[in-house]
Amino acid sequence: MLSAMKFFRLCWLGALALLPLLSSAAVSHVKASLVAAETSIQPGRPFTVALRLEHEEHWHTYWLNPGTGLATSLTWKLPAGWTAGPIQWPAPIVLTDHTGTVVGNGYEGETFLPVTLTPPANVPPGTTVTLAVDADWLMCKDVCMPGSAKLTLTLPVAADAPQPDPTWSAKITATIANLPVPPTTWTATASRTAKTITLTVSPKDASAPAPTDLHFFADDNLVAYELPQTVQPDGHGGFVLTLPISPDGPQDAKELHGVLTAKNGWLPNNKLPGLRLDLPLTAATTPISQPSTLNSQPQPASGGLLGTLLLAFIGGLILNLMPCVFPVLGIKILGFVNQSGHDKKKVIAHGLVFALGVLLSFWALATVLAVLRAGGASIGWGFQLQSPAFVFTLAALMLVFALNMSGVFEFGLSATAVGSDLQMKSGFAGSFFTGILATVVATPCSAPFLAPALGAALALSTVESFAIFTAIAIGLSTPYLLLSIFPQAVKILPRPGAWMETFKQFMAFPLYATVGYLVWVLAGQTTDEGLQNVLFGLVLVALGVWFYGRWRAPGASASRARFGVVALIVAAGAGLWLGWPHSAAAANAATSTDTPAVVWEPWSPEAVEKLRAENRIIYVDFTARWCATCQANKKLVFHNDEVLRTFAAKKIVTLRGDWTNQDARITAELAKYHRSAVPFNVIWLPGKPDPVILPELLTPGTVLDALK
Repeated sequence: MLSAMKFFRLCWLGALALLPLLSSAAVSHVKASLVAAETSIQPGRPFTVALRLEHEEHWHTYWLNPGTGLATSLTWKLPAGWTAGPIQWPAPIVLTDHTGTVVGNGYEGETFLPVTLTPPANVPPGTTVTLAVDADWLMCKDVCMPGSAKLTLTLPVAADAPQPDPTWSAKITATIANLPVPPTTWTATASRTAKTITLTVSPKDASAPAPTDLHFFADDNLVAYELPQTVQPDGHGGFVLTLPISPDGPQDAKELHGVLTAKNGWLPNNKLPGLRLDLPLTAATTPISQPSTLNSQPQPASGGLLGTLLLAFIGGLILNLMPCVFPVLGIKILGFVNQSGHDKKKVIAHGLVFALGVLLSFWALATVLAVLRAGGASIGWGFQLQSPAFVFTLAALMLVFALNMSGVFEFGLSATAVGSDLQMKSGFAGSFFTGILATVVATPCSAPFLAPALGAALALSTVESFAIFTAIAIGLSTPYLLLSIFPQAVKILPRPGAWMETFKQFMAFPLYATVGYLVWVLAGQTTDEGLQNVLFGLVLVALGVWFYGRWRAPGASASRARFGVVALIVAAGAGLWLGWPHSAAAANAATSTDTPAVVWEPWSPEAVEKLRAENRIIYVDFTARWCATCQANKKLVFHNDEVLRTFAAKKIVTLRGDWTNQDARITAELAKYHRSAVPFNVIWLPGKPDPVILPELLTPGTVLDALK
C-alpha cells in the first residue's frame, strides 16, 4: 500500500511529533526562561536575549539539524517595528540513549540559544517594553515528549548605553564568543563519492593547537548522523574525515554545510568548540573564509497527510482483489438486490449500511491500536525505529506476511465462515453484519496490505490514525457502494481465477523489500554478531512458518495439524530468541564486570610502530565480514573469560585490520608475511623484532600459549 521509504518516513515524523503526547506530557524535564545580556534597551540599538534551557540529568534537546528529534523553535510576539533574528546555534554534541545508540544532535545541561533583537529608533525612553515569545522543543531521555512555554521579558528603555546584566551577561557573552565561526588558521576541502564524503582540514601554520575527537554535524541530512565517522591524521598536522552519506539525503548536493567540533576546541584554552564549514564538494583546497550561514534553518519535510490518505484508499481498493474477498463482491450485491425486492433506493440503502459496518469495524480496530499504543508509550517505546527490538519484530511480521502471500502457508481460511449466521439475517442487520464480516475476512486474508496501516497507527497521532483507517475502509467498501448503485455492473467484473493467486504472490515482493530495509536499519543498531543472529533468527521464523503451512494444510489430520502448530512454536520461538537484537553497548554490558570486553582499535603501520616504541603487547587481527573462519575465531576466543582477563591484566592493545573492502595497506602487510587471505593474527611482544604468527584456526589455548 505504501512504499517502504514512504511508510517509514511517515512513522518517523508521526512518532517524532506526536507519540510523546501519550506519556506524561504534563511533566517537563527541561526548564525554559528568557534572559537578556543587558539591563535596558537603547532605541534603535540591537541587543541580545537568549532562550535559557536547563536540562535535567540525562535529558536533552535538539540542534538545528536534530537527527531523529525536532529542533527548538521560537515564535516572537514583539511590538510594532521590532525585528528578531534567527537562533544563533552553539556547537552541538552527539546525543546517545542508555544503550549507546546515537539518537541525534543537540544539547544537555545549561544551554543558551542567543537571538538578536532590534528595536525601532522611535521607542520613547522612560517607558518599558515587554517581549514575548512562544518556545517549543522536544526533550528526550529514554522516551521523548514535546515541551513548550510562553515566555516574557520586561525591560526599561533608556537613552544611555545599557549596562551588562550581572546574572546573565557573562554566560550569554561566552556563548556568543564560542559560536561556530570560520577561523583564519585552518583550510579545508571536501569531495564525495556515491556513499561517502572525504573532508580534509589542515592548519595554515604549525602554531595551531591540535584538535581532538573531531566530529562533523551537517546542517542538512546529507551526512548520516547515526553512522560512525572515521578520523585519520594526514601526517602534516591535519586530519582526514570520512563521512557516510545518508541514503535519504540530497543526492545532487554540490556543497557541504555544517559544524566541525573538537573536544578541546579549535583555539587555545578550549575555546571555539565548533568550526564553521561551508565548502564546495570539490577536490580543490578552499580556505575557510566563506560567509557563515550559521543560522540557516533546515527546510521542513515535504509531503503531507493527503497523499497518505490517497494511498490508504488505494490500498483499501486492492484488498478487494484478494482471493478470499473478491468473490464476495458479486454475491453480496446480488444479495442486496434480492433483499430489497429490486427497489433501487433500498439497494443503495443496503450498500450504505454495509459500508457503515465496514467503517465501524475499522474504527474499532483503530481504537484498539490507539489503546495499545498508549500503553506502549507509557512504558518507554519512544521512537519505534530507534528500538532494535521493535525493528526486528516488525521485520519478522513482514516476513511472515510475505511468506503467506507467496503461498508458503494460508491463514484466514476459517475467517470466511466467521459470522455466517449473522450475514444470513434479513434486512439491514444482515447488510451491516456482512460489512463486519468483510472486514474480518479482509484483515487476516490481506494482512500484508493492512500491515503498513498498523505500523502507521503506532506512530501517527490518534486523529491521523483514524483518518488512515477511514480511508482504507472507504476503499474497501467503494466497490460495494458502486455496485449497489449500478448492480448491472456485476456482469463486467472479471471472473475469479488463477490470475488472483498470481497477483497475490507478486505483491509479496514489496514486503520482502521491506524486510530487507528493516534488516539494513538493524545493521546500524546492533553488533556484527547481533546482525548475524538476526539473519539466522529470521530464517528460523521462516522455517516455523513453513512447518505450519506444510503440516496444517486443508484436510490434514488432527495429529498432523498439531505437529504443524508445535513445530511453528518451537522454530519461530527459537528464531525470535536467537534474533532478538542487542546493541553494542548492551552486548558489552552483558559481559560480567570482572571480564571486561576487548575494545578494538583500527590497525595501521603507524599505530603498530607507536605502540611498539611504548613496549606494549599488541594483538593484531586481520579480518573481514565475509570470512566465516574469522567470525568463528572471534566468537570462540574473545568470548572466553580467561582470554579477556589476560588481555586486561597485561593491558594488551588490540588492533583490527578490516579487509571487508579492498585496502591496499592491508594487502601489502599480508604480502610481507607471504599471505594473501584472512584470517591472519599476529602478536607483537616487547623487545622482539618479529611478531608471533598464529594459526588460521584459533582456540583460547593457542592465544594464551602465544602470550607466554
